[in-house]
Amino acid sequence: MLIKDAAKITDSLTRTSKMPGKSYSLPAWACQTGAKLRKIPTSPCFGCYAFKNNYIRYPAIKAAQYRRLAAIENPLWVEAMAIQIEKQEWFRWHDAGDLQSVDHLRKIFEVCRLTPNTRHWLPTQERQYILAVNPEEVPDNLIIRLSGAKVDGSAPKAWPHTSTVVTDGNPSCPSGTQGNKCLDCRACWDKNVKNISYGKH
Repeated sequence: MLIKDAAKITDSLTRTSKMPGKSYSLPAWACQTGAKLRKIPTSPCFGCYAFKNNYIRYPAIKAAQYRRLAAIENPLWVEAMAIQIEKQEWFRWHDAGDLQSVDHLRKIFEVCRLTPNTRHWLPTQERQYILAVNPEEVPDNLIIRLSGAKVDGSAPKAWPHTSTVVTDGNPSCPSGTQGNKCLDCRACWDKNVKNISYGKH
């Protein structure tokens, strides 16, 4: 399968200015846990960035996100994703949107296994799906970070790798002092880093 044919199945990958590699964007409107957390002012999902800026300014972006969401059910989705990702050194799942099911998660596992030279990072609020799989199923080149549900709250204890959001001005993520870019930081992909704290924005 050629990359151009793979993109017809999955739609295109996304590129954000902050991160070192490409990503895959789904509609934030389809977030399941996030849809509930967006209504809670103390949640990091309140005021979600995926409902701002280019994510909602351009109808074509929203339409592409929904095409990607529908594409997950395509039997060729795993192969098509792997073909597009295999030359990426770093990859982030879902700069917008989140996991949809355990089946979706296991398909991501398959993509990771087919792209062993890529380091994958998957942040998620959908703990019901990651807790439904054995951590030993997670490919070595994938790190899943369970996101905290409360700003300035403690890191979740249900999963070994996590992320939190803080307002104290001292997050472990350095992007706030680097023009909102990762630059040479790769902590989000590093399994030796148990929790990443991000500044509230």
